[in-house]
Amino acid sequence: MTPHNELRLLPWPGPEGKPCFLSTDDTGGLLSRLADEAEAAQLDASAELLEHATDVLADEEADTEELRLLTRDLATALGDALRVAVSRGHRLPTLNAAHGSGEGPQLPAAAFG
Repeated sequence: MTPHNELRLLPWPGPEGKPCFLSTDDTGGLLSRLADEAEAAQLDASAELLEHATDVLADEEADTEELRLLTRDLATALGDALRVAVSRGHRLPTLNAAHGSGEGPQLPAAAFG
Protein backbone atom coordinates (compact mmCIF):
# COMPACT_ATOMS: atom_id res chain seq x y z
CA MET A 1 0.00 0.00 0.00
CA THR A 2 1.27 3.42 -0.94
CA PRO A 3 0.72 6.28 1.51
CA HIS A 4 -1.34 9.23 0.33
CA ASN A 5 1.38 11.69 1.26
CA GLU A 6 5.10 11.06 1.77
CA LEU A 7 5.41 13.85 4.35
CA ARG A 8 4.19 13.27 7.90
CA LEU A 9 2.70 16.22 9.75
CA LEU A 10 4.33 16.10 13.16
CA PRO A 11 2.28 16.68 16.32
CA TRP A 12 4.24 19.78 17.31
CA PRO A 13 4.68 23.10 15.55
CA GLY A 14 7.89 24.19 13.91
CA PRO A 15 9.50 27.60 14.22
CA GLU A 16 7.05 30.49 14.47
CA GLY A 17 4.18 28.05 14.99
CA LYS A 18 4.29 26.77 11.42
CA PRO A 19 3.58 23.11 10.59
CA CYS A 20 6.51 20.75 11.00
CA PHE A 21 6.90 17.76 8.67
CA LEU A 22 8.96 14.58 8.59
CA SER A 23 10.05 13.03 5.31
CA THR A 24 10.80 9.33 5.79
CA ASP A 25 9.60 5.93 4.68
CA ASP A 26 10.71 4.39 8.00
CA THR A 27 7.65 4.37 10.27
CA GLY A 28 9.72 2.71 12.98
CA GLY A 29 12.47 5.34 13.05
CA LEU A 30 13.31 7.34 16.16
CA LEU A 31 11.52 10.52 15.12
CA SER A 32 8.47 8.58 13.89
CA ARG A 33 8.22 6.75 17.22
CA LEU A 34 8.63 10.02 19.11
CA ALA A 35 5.82 11.54 17.04
CA ASP A 36 3.62 8.48 17.71
CA GLU A 37 4.22 8.85 21.45
CA ALA A 38 3.50 12.59 21.34
CA GLU A 39 0.25 11.98 19.44
CA ALA A 40 -0.82 9.36 21.98
CA ALA A 41 -0.02 11.73 24.87
CA GLN A 42 -1.99 14.55 23.21
CA LEU A 43 -5.02 12.33 22.67
CA ASP A 44 -4.85 11.00 26.25
CA ALA A 45 -4.65 14.55 27.60
CA SER A 46 -7.63 15.53 25.43
CA ALA A 47 -9.69 12.64 26.81
CA GLU A 48 -8.85 13.67 30.39
CA LEU A 49 -9.69 17.30 29.61
CA LEU A 50 -13.04 16.26 28.16
CA GLU A 51 -13.90 14.50 31.44
CA HIS A 52 -12.86 17.61 33.37
CA ALA A 53 -14.93 19.83 31.05
CA THR A 54 -18.00 17.69 31.68
CA ASP A 55 -17.53 18.13 35.43
CA VAL A 56 -16.97 21.89 35.19
CA LEU A 57 -19.98 22.40 32.94
CA ALA A 58 -22.15 20.44 35.36
CA ASP A 59 -21.02 22.71 38.22
CA GLU A 60 -23.50 25.59 38.37
CA GLU A 61 -21.06 27.50 40.59
CA ALA A 62 -18.20 27.49 38.07
CA ASP A 63 -16.97 31.05 37.72
CA THR A 64 -16.13 32.98 34.57
CA GLU A 65 -12.36 32.62 35.01
CA GLU A 66 -12.63 28.83 35.36
CA LEU A 67 -14.80 28.65 32.23
CA ARG A 68 -12.38 30.90 30.33
CA LEU A 69 -9.43 28.66 31.30
CA LEU A 70 -11.41 25.57 30.35
CA THR A 71 -12.27 27.08 26.97
CA ARG A 72 -8.63 27.92 26.27
CA ASP A 73 -7.52 24.40 27.23
CA LEU A 74 -10.27 22.83 25.11
CA ALA A 75 -9.26 24.95 22.10
CA THR A 76 -5.65 23.81 22.50
CA ALA A 77 -6.70 20.16 22.83
CA LEU A 78 -8.97 20.44 19.78
CA GLY A 79 -6.10 21.90 17.75
CA ASP A 80 -3.86 19.01 18.83
CA ALA A 81 -6.53 16.41 17.97
CA LEU A 82 -7.12 17.98 14.56
CA ARG A 83 -3.39 17.94 13.82
CA VAL A 84 -3.26 14.23 14.75
CA ALA A 85 -6.31 13.50 12.57
CA VAL A 86 -4.84 15.34 9.58
CA SER A 87 -1.48 13.62 10.01
CA ARG A 88 -3.03 10.17 10.26
CA GLY A 89 -5.44 10.86 7.40
CA HIS A 90 -2.56 11.77 5.10
CA ARG A 91 -0.83 8.51 5.96
CA LEU A 92 -3.80 6.32 5.03
CA PRO A 93 -3.34 4.35 1.84
CA THR A 94 -5.16 5.74 -1.15
CA LEU A 95 -8.17 3.79 -2.32
CA ASN A 96 -6.57 2.97 -5.67
CA ALA A 97 -3.31 1.84 -4.09
CA ALA A 98 -5.20 -0.34 -1.62
CA HIS A 99 -7.02 -2.18 -4.41
CA GLY A 100 -4.18 -2.16 -6.94
CA SER A 101 -6.43 -1.95 -9.99
CA GLY A 102 -6.66 1.80 -10.22
CA GLU A 103 -10.42 1.45 -10.80
CA GLY A 104 -11.64 1.82 -7.21
CA PRO A 105 -13.45 -0.83 -5.17
CA GLN A 106 -15.16 -3.65 -6.98
CA LEU A 107 -18.64 -4.50 -5.66
CA PRO A 108 -20.65 -7.57 -6.62
CA ALA A 109 -23.76 -6.91 -8.75
CA ALA A 110 -25.93 -8.09 -5.82
CA ALA A 111 -24.83 -5.01 -3.87
CA PHE A 112 -26.95 -2.89 -6.17
CA GLY A 113 -30.20 -4.75 -5.49
